Amino acid sequence: MNFRRLFPYLVVACFAFSLTASVAAQSSEAESRQTNITLEANGSKRLETEVAVPAAVEDGRPRSVRLPGAVGGINQLLLTAIQSHLGASYHYTGTGPNSFDCSGFVWRSFQEAGFNFNRGPARSYWATFAAPPKEEQFKFGTLVFFSGLTHIGIVADEKGFYHSSRHQGVVYSPFNDYWLSRIDGFRRVPLESTETPATSAKTKAAKPATTVLAVAENNEP
Repeated sequence: MNFRRLFPYLVVACFAFSLTASVAAQSSEAESRQTNITLEANGSKRLETEVAVPAAVEDGRPRSVRLPGAVGGINQLLLTAIQSHLGASYHYTGTGPNSFDCSGFVWRSFQEAGFNFNRGPARSYWATFAAPPKEEQFKFGTLVFFSGLTHIGIVADEKGFYHSSRHQGVVYSPFNDYWLSRIDGFRRVPLESTETPATSAKTKAAKPATTVLAVAENNEP
C-alpha cells in the first residue's frame, strides 16, 4: 500500500534527474564548441560550429602572429616560406631548396618573403641587424641566436622557433630549458630591406653570394 502511494513520486523524481543530466551534457558539449558567423555573398548569415581544440594540444603547435596591413602580409609571406621548408634535411652551407644549414634556412626564408640581405653565417646577421626592443624579442620573425652566435633560428612566438638543426633538419622547436639557457640575444630584420615583387623574384632565382664567411656553425639538435 505504501509503495503504491510512493510510486508517482518516484516516477517524478526519476524524470527530473534524467532531465537535469541531459541539460548538463548539452551545456558541456556547447562549451567545447565555438560558433563562427560567416556572411554569404547575398548578405545572409551562416553559422559554423567547430569543436575547440584543448589548450594542452594547441600549446604544442607552432604558431605565428598575423598583424593587419603591410606587416601582416609580410609575416604571412615569411610564414609560408618557412612552412614550405619544414622537414628539409640539414647540410652545411646549404641554402635550399632541399637542404639547409641554420643561417642558410634563415636567409632563404627571408629572401622568399621579399627581403634582401647578404647570405652569411649567424655571426654576420648578428653584426648586421639591430637588437629589437624587449617586447619584440619573441615576436614572429625575430632572429634568435644561440651558443656563442653559432646557431640561429626564426622566432614563431614566445613558445618556440623554427631552425635547421644538424640532426633533425628544418623543424619547429619549443623554447624549453635547453634552448632558453643557450640564447645569446635577438635581432630584427628591418622592413626597409624588403623588395618589390619583381626584384624579389630575381633574388629568389639568383644564387647566394659567394662571399660567405667560413665560420663553422654549431647547429645544435
